[in-house]
Amino acid sequence: MAKTVYYASLGPELTLFEVDVDGAGLNKRGSLTLPANIQYAWPHPSRRYLYVVSSNGGPGVTGDRHYANALLIDPSTGSLRLHGAPASLPSRPIHTSVDAQGDYLLTAYNDPSNVTAHKLNPDGSIGAAVAQPQKLDTGIYAHQVLTAPGNRTVLLVTRGNDAQPGKPEDPGAIKTFAFDAGVLANLASIAPGNGLGFGPRHLDFHPTKPWVFVSIERQNKLYVYKLDPKTGLAREPTFIKETLSNPHTTSRQGAGTIHVHPNGRYVYLTNRASAVTDFKGKKIFAGGENSVAVFSIDQETGEPKLMQNIDGRGIQLRTFGIDPSGRMLVAASIMPLLVRERDSVGTLTAGLTVFRIANDGRLELVRKYDVDTGDRLQFWSGMVTLP
Repeated sequence: MAKTVYYASLGPELTLFEVDVDGAGLNKRGSLTLPANIQYAWPHPSRRYLYVVSSNGGPGVTGDRHYANALLIDPSTGSLRLHGAPASLPSRPIHTSVDAQGDYLLTAYNDPSNVTAHKLNPDGSIGAAVAQPQKLDTGIYAHQVLTAPGNRTVLLVTRGNDAQPGKPEDPGAIKTFAFDAGVLANLASIAPGNGLGFGPRHLDFHPTKPWVFVSIERQNKLYVYKLDPKTGLAREPTFIKETLSNPHTTSRQGAGTIHVHPNGRYVYLTNRASAVTDFKGKKIFAGGENSVAVFSIDQETGEPKLMQNIDGRGIQLRTFGIDPSGRMLVAASIMPLLVRERDSVGTLTAGLTVFRIANDGRLELVRKYDVDTGDRLQFWSGMVTLP
């Protein structure tokens, strides 16, 4: 079986870990520093290149330096080196992906909500941005962009925003586009209830069925849609499920990223919480669920059933990866936070939490690697199988 590695970012630094699936372990092997803080990364279908978007902006910070970099992956070790000139991007990128043919780099931007496509050169370096002749409906607060199976449709997940004092809710939607030679054309806006009470964050596809699993960040839900040849997605979901072990919690929660198991029988998504409260003059964790939710998938209908919510041993599990054999999951928490320990205050560290995946899809905690983040965020992580 081909070797799989794990990459995790800390600010502008991208670290390589060798993956020991049998021992459910990670071994640090080196790192590379990029021009700005890493926001997201995606491998080329050939797995010879890794595309990384970075910015000196971040949550609540606009920034003024935004890039897409191509990195060359060493096929024997997974080590990385810069490959070609970086592409300048118009604003802070929040997600990036490569189309199934490996010809275009798609990038989503949250503020202002936007999407771009860059041509990828035959040598894997990043070429020019593709001009978009049509004004695109990119919604409010884009958070993910992917090509659907078949590579003729692009899905842009736009989260919207919760209502604030003096400001109404911004609706969420999944925007769908026809896709041809890097050019996008508006197809549909999938927005139950006109997008109010609908805050999608990320989605993933079943490997063999026409089912799309969507994490609904602002409502902590899992929606299931069917692919549709005319609109990209069906207008209404076929299933809606809770993701929290206690859906009636008063803690501020958000659903995170989502991945379908390689065998298509299970789907995993994260629940996130990081609100603080005062205790003995310090800001400490106010409580909530930072967990991985595990669902079984009915192979006839696509209906998910919640089987497990397992503690991720960290704050804000923003990203995770599953090895291609489907036996190991690693989740990255982005930051440390003070927590109450009876009558004293301790620290819940940031880190990489490693789980074994059992034959029935359930997770077993193996270990956590603490990460000293300092003033940086562990913002992206993921598995990549070497060519």
